[in-house]
Amino acid sequence: MKYLIIGAGGTGGTVGFYLTLAGRDVTLAARGEHLRVMREKGLTMSRPWCHTRQTIAVKTLDTEAVSAAAEQDAACAESVAGDAQQDALSGTPDVILVCVKGYSLDSVVPLIRQTAGPSTIVIPILNIYGTGEKLQEKLPELTVLDGCIYVAANIREPGTLVQNGEILRVIFGLRDESTASPELMARLEEIQEDMRACGIDGCFSHHVRRDCLKKFSYVSPAGAAGLFYDATAGDFQKAGPQREMLIAMMREITALADAMGCGFDEDCVKKNLDIMSKLDPASGTSMQRDIAAGRPSEIDGLVYEVVRMGERCGVSLPTYQAAAMLLKKKYGEG
Repeated sequence: MKYLIIGAGGTGGTVGFYLTLAGRDVTLAARGEHLRVMREKGLTMSRPWCHTRQTIAVKTLDTEAVSAAAEQDAACAESVAGDAQQDALSGTPDVILVCVKGYSLDSVVPLIRQTAGPSTIVIPILNIYGTGEKLQEKLPELTVLDGCIYVAANIREPGTLVQNGEILRVIFGLRDESTASPELMARLEEIQEDMRACGIDGCFSHHVRRDCLKKFSYVSPAGAAGLFYDATAGDFQKAGPQREMLIAMMREITALADAMGCGFDEDCVKKNLDIMSKLDPASGTSMQRDIAAGRPSEIDGLVYEVVRMGERCGVSLPTYQAAAMLLKKKYGEG
């Protein structure tokens, strides 16, 4: 399997690190200083939970240069794309993992079109719920799945990632399997086994909408409550108002899932708190880090969209509504 991973941050970089370490054919699409350091020195992974630090060589692709090539006419696009790469893609990727922030989703569509073939499988594993369906509308010629990831990792500095906990689980699946060919189903099973062989808990889900909502029931409350209280994992690991808000938000997502016909098959509050308990107490969320640094954030998709989902489904979400009201006053519409 040949993998192209668009976005080499805490999500894509971590998955790419483990796949590359296990000898898979992986290209990481990145930009800026992070790209430069990876090209010159490799990708470093720091894992404080097991006291290790490791640097490996990785193949890279300059997202900005290739996207510029995609905007040119077809006659010269191929040569420009080739010049943009440190290591050329070794053939058309079998799998493209989209690991960018929600607000960058539209910007990577040209890159996907430039690199994908007719049989390429596209798997978005973003924080925001429903991105697979949105991306499929923009790429009707390709097979775009739904997906999500459980990982606590971020860029510490250009070229260096820190993984703050052992969990690394990638879930993906078809929104509708009724028209899927046996060949496609077999390929998805192959991706699952490939990931598992590389130390990633890959899961080809037959209930991917529900499973993505389950992940959302963790990442949205953690981001919203974390931003509301300026809280870290350590604040949520003990009794207090921060933990109470986190739990209330998890319960509201559970109610939303029921209304959407995707009711959970387990106690997500218990499961999510267990995940939170294993994190570095100092770790926060990417949304908190982005806002603190004055960068664009996923506040709309992780907080405000939840309120809109509740309105569409007729579900009362008082904790989210109160948080959204305060956060809009403080940070605007996102």
